[in-house]
Amino acid sequence: MHMKKIEEDYIKYIEANLEENRKTGRAALEYIENSTAKYKGETISTRYMPKVFPAGVVEYLKGKIGTMYGILQKVAAQYMQRAEYRALFGFSERLERLILNLPGYSNLLPMLRLDIFLNEEDLSFKFCEFNADGTSSMNEDRELNIALKLTSAYKELERKYELSSFELFDSWAAEFAEIYSTYEHRVERPYIAIVDFLEKGSSIEEFEQFKMAFERAGYEAEICEIRGLKFDGEQLYSETGRVINAVYRRAVTSDIFEHLAESAAFVEAAQKNKVCVIGNFCTHVVHDKILFYILNCAETLAFLEPHEREFIKAHIPYTVALSGQTAAENRVIDNKDKWIIKPRDSYGAKNIYAGINMDGAEWAETVTSKLDSGYVLQEFITPYKSANIDFREADPEFTEYSNLTGIYVYNGKLKGIYSRQSKVNIISGYYNETVIPSVVAKAKKGEFEGTGI
Repeated sequence: MHMKKIEEDYIKYIEANLEENRKTGRAALEYIENSTAKYKGETISTRYMPKVFPAGVVEYLKGKIGTMYGILQKVAAQYMQRAEYRALFGFSERLERLILNLPGYSNLLPMLRLDIFLNEEDLSFKFCEFNADGTSSMNEDRELNIALKLTSAYKELERKYELSSFELFDSWAAEFAEIYSTYEHRVERPYIAIVDFLEKGSSIEEFEQFKMAFERAGYEAEICEIRGLKFDGEQLYSETGRVINAVYRRAVTSDIFEHLAESAAFVEAAQKNKVCVIGNFCTHVVHDKILFYILNCAETLAFLEPHEREFIKAHIPYTVALSGQTAAENRVIDNKDKWIIKPRDSYGAKNIYAGINMDGAEWAETVTSKLDSGYVLQEFITPYKSANIDFREADPEFTEYSNLTGIYVYNGKLKGIYSRQSKVNIISGYYNETVIPSVVAKAKKGEFEGTGI
């Protein structure tokens, strides 16, 4: 079963039944407009066709992500154990102290979203970034899949395949509980706080979904503004006065450091090991984009197995700190289409610049202004393009879009896929990004199942 073949069948059905699909597409858009699919209060943008992953492709990705996760665990362990390895990252002394504070449970990397540029024809891929702080957007996929089921094309696809979507809330509550069960100071029924800077959170609606999932699992939970927490030296309290036993941290480390005084109660309770923080500061070792450079360093390759070194070579783009020296060595200004520059420590694809999207003068000015200022220089990967259609338009037609695939990893296990598209080569909300639902297609009984390659 091939991703491209399913897409082609989907397109043929839409073209042959355009008015019916336009009608059901608008019904789906109306649902989304009135749903909880919001980002900072705004309804997310989407298109008509989902990204359909054959079950064999999902299994293939599970294996690949398992290898990457094992490498990241080794990197985190080496960071914790060896001062000379820590020096490669160049973190501040304060951040390093927080990272080195062991969380008291078994898994240093509880939740990740690993974003990849996936070639949907041969399944080759390169990683785009690792999101380990504030991993988000699960609610978008949930709501989009509800809307998708209203569409005529989905119902047609359902006649040919067994279809399903990823469940990303109850599955996290279960893995959260599993991790907490290894916590050295665990209590029988922990009171759980979902903690973030609430005006920065991807959506309060998403936090509500996680709160309900924790409650379905038998726990009391509360959504907490990080700046409203109180710490008395022994216990961390929510704004409602409840003692917090376990934190699901959604607050990104860079945001905490921007508001360190206001976040002092949370930071002190975490540093003194007075509360279980699932998503402790050690996740920042993976979240910082300098890791792409460090993965290719001799110091990292030395502790990896041969197959892991080959994996790095195949899937990690060339990356270095952006400096006058690296810009000159790589002739960055003269070869703008080969490069992209990103802040070391950011999220939401903010302040990312791709030479391919800029003229020569603008690129040269941008590169020069970012030298030695916390940016990384990275090999530009051209995203795979596929067709989609947007029924918000007066005269909708199929258009080619760039794709980015995010893979949710809970407690080391692939639990879901997040699909985004853009008209340009940078895929982010700053560049006309839209989100589309991710669907798993399984061959009906008696039919062949495989990756399609």
